[in-house]
Amino acid sequence: MAGTNKSKRVILVSRDSSFLQETRAAFSSSEAIELVTLEKGVTELRGEIETSECGAAIVDMDVASLEQIESLQRVVRRLEGRAPVVVVTQEFNAAAVRILVQLQIADFLVKPITTADLVRCCIRALQGPGRHENAESQVYTFMPAAGGVGTTTLAVQTAFQLHRSVTRAASTCVVDLNFQQGACAEYLDLEPRFDINEIESQPERLDRQLLDVMLSRHESGLCVLAAPTDPADMRSFNTDVVVRMLDLVSAYFDNVVIDMPRTWFPWTETVLLGSNRLYIVSEMTVPCLRHTQRLIKAIQDRTAREVKPNVIVNRFEQKKAGGSIKQADVEEILGDHFVGGISNNYRLVREAVDRGVPLHEIDPDANVVQDLKRIILPEEAVVATKKRSFFSLPIGLKKKAG
Repeated sequence: MAGTNKSKRVILVSRDSSFLQETRAAFSSSEAIELVTLEKGVTELRGEIETSECGAAIVDMDVASLEQIESLQRVVRRLEGRAPVVVVTQEFNAAAVRILVQLQIADFLVKPITTADLVRCCIRALQGPGRHENAESQVYTFMPAAGGVGTTTLAVQTAFQLHRSVTRAASTCVVDLNFQQGACAEYLDLEPRFDINEIESQPERLDRQLLDVMLSRHESGLCVLAAPTDPADMRSFNTDVVVRMLDLVSAYFDNVVIDMPRTWFPWTETVLLGSNRLYIVSEMTVPCLRHTQRLIKAIQDRTAREVKPNVIVNRFEQKKAGGSIKQADVEEILGDHFVGGISNNYRLVREAVDRGVPLHEIDPDANVVQDLKRIILPEEAVVATKKRSFFSLPIGLKKKAG
């Protein structure tokens, strides 16, 4: 390996032959990383990682095994901070996560792992902890103009699109701030783990270690921070609690997608001012569009016009008969705040919600998925449209186009 840049070298330790094979295939085309594999367990290591001059290490292990944890501890101690360590494990164990955080493990992933998530994780580890000083988290906030307009569906799907994006793929977390009626975790068939009562009186207690325990993790790698809801407990939490939570999430995730409640709380203005993009979700009814206008004005007045609300009209239909609302009416009412409509596809959305899966898992080319991509990731939507247009050409025209 003479002449190899050690800052690009990642060593993988695993006894899982299929995982080793999949990982080799995933890294084979990467110019950013050179993968070296060791087909053995962490307890069998005898200094191979420390002497490999690697830029980072991936250790596939059982975090519930005390023997393996002790072996990992020896590896980390011998490395003396020269290379970050990423742990891969078969199942989530809250007690073990606390130990991993204490050992200052760079990151950990739970199987099954998508190869894209593993590659991104390694790139972040190689970049080191200083990456957050140069790259701020992007915060996408979704706010409903009325009840039942589909805000949670669009927020969750946006998070998946950002997480799976070719151009912006990065660690992504959905934060459900609807503490009374939120459903982000339920939409993905996950258990909400965020115990807000535990930190309500002492927001400073929320640190990376506690955050890891309270996050719900989807099999795709997407994370969700959601609290068990109590519809009868209609109270507002201290602004410091919400700010501390969002600051911590933003420090450890590249993308943060916030699902806001319809009610305006004392901390609402702070969240809006901290957002990179604010989307109001509306629908094509006169009362909802009128309320959207009032909400836009309220946001601009409260934030001294520092925040520009973008409006997404859900269940959008371009052609309406008779005296119903038309696209031209929506554009006239909302002006340049209107950024796009999402097709009315009730059957697809209902199936996804009932099954606890993202929309693209049922139909990746569904109109709802593509409409949202044109708003959130316009550069990828254009490429996808061009590809579909090319593949729809007759064979003779394809040759000419080529």
